[in-house]
Amino acid sequence: MTEQPITLTPSLSVPDPHEAIRFYKEAFGATEVYVETVPDGSVYAGLAVGEATFDLSRESADYGNLGPLALGGTPVRLSLIVPDPDAFAERAVAAGARVIFPIEDQPYGYRQGRIEDPFGHQWMIGKPLA
Repeated sequence: MTEQPITLTPSLSVPDPHEAIRFYKEAFGATEVYVETVPDGSVYAGLAVGEATFDLSRESADYGNLGPLALGGTPVRLSLIVPDPDAFAERAVAAGARVIFPIEDQPYGYRQGRIEDPFGHQWMIGKPLA
């Protein structure tokens, strides 16, 4: 019997899952792993950017699932390591992301910057310096 590997999958709360799916596809080149609509009309989706996956669903105050915009900010940063962080961030900004700090060589050994998506989630975009 194969042991279940340990995984970590961020789950993002967003006001409009369909709009979020569209944004992540355009901005990050994300692909749909699954999109489910349950009887009450709620949408749950899993997306992939390369090998990295994350889930998203509509915000629900009843379940304590509020996104950064509803909360007035986020304490969480999501980190994506990509081959060309400059081009990746430019594509995201063209799709509607906001630059928090630009992609630059950092003293801790990464070429990295931070963007915020239209739903208030913050993404560190970078790669290790050679």
